[in-house]
Amino acid sequence: MLQQTQVKTVIPYFNNFVKNIPDLKTLSQSSDKTILKLWEGLGYYRRAKNLRKTSKILVKKYNSKIPNKFEDIKKLPGVGDYTANILLALIYNQPRIGIDANVKRVFERLFDKNLINSKDVFKKYFFNNRNGDLAEAIMEFGAVLCKPKNPDCNICSLKIRCIFYKKKGFNTIEKKISKRIVKYNIYCYLKKKQIALTKNKSLGFLNNFKVPRIQLINGKHIKKSNGWVYLCNYKNSISNIKMDINLFYKFTTKKPKFFKWYYIEGLSKEFIPSFTKKIINKVNKII
Repeated sequence: MLQQTQVKTVIPYFNNFVKNIPDLKTLSQSSDKTILKLWEGLGYYRRAKNLRKTSKILVKKYNSKIPNKFEDIKKLPGVGDYTANILLALIYNQPRIGIDANVKRVFERLFDKNLINSKDVFKKYFFNNRNGDLAEAIMEFGAVLCKPKNPDCNICSLKIRCIFYKKKGFNTIEKKISKRIVKYNIYCYLKKKQIALTKNKSLGFLNNFKVPRIQLINGKHIKKSNGWVYLCNYKNSISNIKMDINLFYKFTTKKPKFFKWYYIEGLSKEFIPSFTKKIINKVNKII
């Protein structure tokens, strides 16, 4: 859950998740629908599916244990270098660090170098028998003290060794990654408190999730329509994309191909991504 989601956002989701799914065996026996409903609102839903796939592999192949070899962990669905390194450090106390944005920033400021390799960092700079605690501490240090903006250099006990501080660079503000702006038209088929949604031909990052008809627009928005009524324009963000959306609707009794009718009131029991929820909230005012 902490991959690409902030801690303060994750905590209530995590507590609710483990309340409903208390152990690995339960997770491996749960359906995608159950997992996605508990995950609803966190985004990046592939993480939830990978979590379920991984649980099945761990139960079947590793006797419900996390493997203790880097190569084996990396084979699990959705696990990359960062996750593999931090799991080996926290679970098996191996001399590794998960290099996230916070850790990378700490090392770059402290040593004025781009230190990426987890094992090399430990061999060169750290000698201890609490590798898991150290890996976690460095992540926390970067998040709480050595922050991207206005780091608390004056109270930092490492400043006497920090090249960043010695260069008086502690007022530097890191540049934000700019988001790509993309324009879309979204068309909602409606009838008697129902909306037509599909899992087919959707956006790449919303594949296999229930969405209305979506059209990518090159250049200006298109506001003409064969019976389509313009409702509103609004903005939405997913990952590194800023979405500029024109929303249209049409009342019809015919079910479009690849679509299925859903009663809006009943959708609270279904798994619906936040992207679709926002659309439903807007069309619900006129349906």
